[in-house]
Amino acid sequence: MPERMNATARLILEDGSVFSGTAFGAAGRGIVSLAEVVFNTAMCGYQESLTDPSYSGQILVATFPMMGNYGVNEDDVESSRVQVAGFVVRELARRHSNYRATADLSTYLAQAGVLGISGVDTRAITRRLRTAGVMRGVLTDDAGVSDAALLERVLASPRMAGRNLVSGVGRAENGPWDESLGDWAGSTVRPDEQPLHVAALDCGAKRNILRHLTERGCVVTVVPHTIAADQVRSMRRKGNADGLFISNGPGDPAAVERTIAMLRELIGPDASDPIPTFGICLGHQLVCLALGAKTFKLKFGHRGANQPVLNTLTGEVEITSQNHGFAVDPQSLEAVGGEPTHVNLNDGTLAGFRMPTRPIFAVQHHPEASPGPHDSAYLFDAFITMMRSGRSPTRETMRRTRVDAGA
Repeated sequence: MPERMNATARLILEDGSVFSGTAFGAAGRGIVSLAEVVFNTAMCGYQESLTDPSYSGQILVATFPMMGNYGVNEDDVESSRVQVAGFVVRELARRHSNYRATADLSTYLAQAGVLGISGVDTRAITRRLRTAGVMRGVLTDDAGVSDAALLERVLASPRMAGRNLVSGVGRAENGPWDESLGDWAGSTVRPDEQPLHVAALDCGAKRNILRHLTERGCVVTVVPHTIAADQVRSMRRKGNADGLFISNGPGDPAAVERTIAMLRELIGPDASDPIPTFGICLGHQLVCLALGAKTFKLKFGHRGANQPVLNTLTGEVEITSQNHGFAVDPQSLEAVGGEPTHVNLNDGTLAGFRMPTRPIFAVQHHPEASPGPHDSAYLFDAFITMMRSGRSPTRETMRRTRVDAGA
């Protein structure tokens, strides 16, 4: 374990509540992290969550009481670095035990320069966030700054609404992706016989999304979210983009204006030959905004690995992994011709849609999991079918691909 494990750390929320505990990770450096405070209900998968670019600009609270019990390793990462601004846990495991582990959680965060706090009542924190909604907060182990001074900093910090955080997590240039699921591929996942080319718009893409596309035989080119519509059209003419994938990412979707404008050119109401397009999470929101729908901020968001979603086309319920703080207004989507295909059963929010007459669909949840169940992995197969047919997924398509995927 790193030094200064007995140092005191504080988490202060914008409502003035103060939670004191023990610092871990990058302790002893006087770190003061100002960010939105959110909670995740997953029982495991902390390393995947910590490295998920969608958590950029957020302090993550784990509701499961113990974290770090199986350590960390070099494979269970969803990006090149730890993305969270801080990590809040009830109890940090003193020892880890897993044959794949290469280090403990505290050392991992220390190397990443990220501060953690343990020994706090995460249930009380979560209840506050569920009741009042997500709040801005500060996490620090700097004993020289008073609670009052820290609260002033919190109240002066920007809110998540209106913030474009994509530029800090997406890649800046085109590049190939060839890593597949490897040993984690189930026997029911079969590469496509004739490879298709996918342009994957990187707004902070989780690696497992790209792995799922490659596993199915796709030739994946990751492109920046700032790419111009003409560049995508050029890739399509050259046979390098049979379809367009829009990834997950952080921040307020409505603030990613340049990407929305580009998508509007490619798939908007005036696009005569829209490229087959599939979006996940932030990608779902950006596609909807490009079509003319609206988004709004959720009270406390959906972050966990056991969120039930109803596929309204097939009538089947899927247990899904989710991580988002914004959602799409379904009425505004239907007004521009979108058809809801998935609904979150916890609160009735939109979880997916398709354009019935155009090759466009997207989901708010994460079919790639990592962490989480694989009930929705069939959606990658539906994307491949859509690229081949040029038609939006139907009830029959989703049911067939779900069976083929062994879901």
